[in-house]
Amino acid sequence: MDFNVKKLASDAGVFFSRAVQFTEEKLGQAEKTELDAHFENLLGRADSTKNWTEKILRQTEVLLQPNPSARIEEFLYEKLDRKIPSRITNGELLGQYMIEAASEFGPGTPYGSTLIKVGEAQRHLGAADRDFIQSSMINFLTPLRNFLEGDWKTISKERRLLENRRLDLDACKARLKKAKAAEAKAAATPDFQETRPRNYVLSASASAAEQELRLAQAGFDHQAEVTRLLLEGISSTHTNHLRCLHEFVEAQGTYYAQCYQYTLDLQKLLSRFPGTFVGNTDKPVPPHGASPSAATIPVVPSLAGPCNPTQSSVGFPEVSPPSSGTRRARVLYDYDAADSSELQLLADELITVYSLPGMDSDWLMGEKGTKKGKVPVTYLELLN
Repeated sequence: MDFNVKKLASDAGVFFSRAVQFTEEKLGQAEKTELDAHFENLLGRADSTKNWTEKILRQTEVLLQPNPSARIEEFLYEKLDRKIPSRITNGELLGQYMIEAASEFGPGTPYGSTLIKVGEAQRHLGAADRDFIQSSMINFLTPLRNFLEGDWKTISKERRLLENRRLDLDACKARLKKAKAAEAKAAATPDFQETRPRNYVLSASASAAEQELRLAQAGFDHQAEVTRLLLEGISSTHTNHLRCLHEFVEAQGTYYAQCYQYTLDLQKLLSRFPGTFVGNTDKPVPPHGASPSAATIPVVPSLAGPCNPTQSSVGFPEVSPPSSGTRRARVLYDYDAADSSELQLLADELITVYSLPGMDSDWLMGEKGTKKGKVPVTYLELLN
């Protein structure tokens, strides 16, 4: 008990000495030991690394999980050291809804069969999203979080110890300065009243202050070296984060490549099932303002009656067929012939086309095997 009281009193004295030194420094009444320029640069670099790592970490979390409620839930699970429950992605949920809707509408109907195809594609997209999130969490976010919760906490702790050692050192310097000033003043005063014992006490006080200063200087130098080594380790942190950044970019590229491939395969799949898109005998019209060569999935508008698409109605640039000779053309969209004078077309098939004198510029004559008939220019991509 006696030891604890003495230790408590000693700690209180040290704390009071540091508080006095810190206050006098803020008021400009005490000198402060300055760190060298290289050390200050290391401190600034460490602070900058910590601040930007926090911002990158938080924004990456927003990118991977835009829902703030879900992020808060995951944060609480991490703090409670519990496993985060598996959560279905938005793409997987959308695909599930589409497949369930197809079952209710009838998978044999054009709309139902298309819902199944699109739903399966959405589930694949959702699975790719899940893989990307998991890969980014493990290979990118976890190293950043480990730095903030591990290395940076150690650096911060050692920096606080260094600051305390500096306050102790400067407080010892101030006490030694006061002791020497008092000793010099006493030595300069005439000894008319036999003050030699008092001078001896002042000299002993100055010697004790010098001893305290040497111990404080040694403690400060040791702590400065420890802190310096930790701060120089920031370079290794940058190297590690650079490797993690490469892995994040690789995972992101894989994810978007998968999404593109799934979407492209879906477009090709749907373009080969004309019955899926055409529910009546109306002629499908390409999307307004789109380039015929860029579109792959036709759109069925709601029209009062059948009509032939023209340049003015669908907004396609005019395609000028040759005045004579034949050309090969690829069919962009399925086309149902309105009468026997027109040619039935299927997407992606190749036909031979040519122009006849007096024929409307919006139409060409087409040949497919032994069949001949008029075909709309807006449904074709001329190849030669």
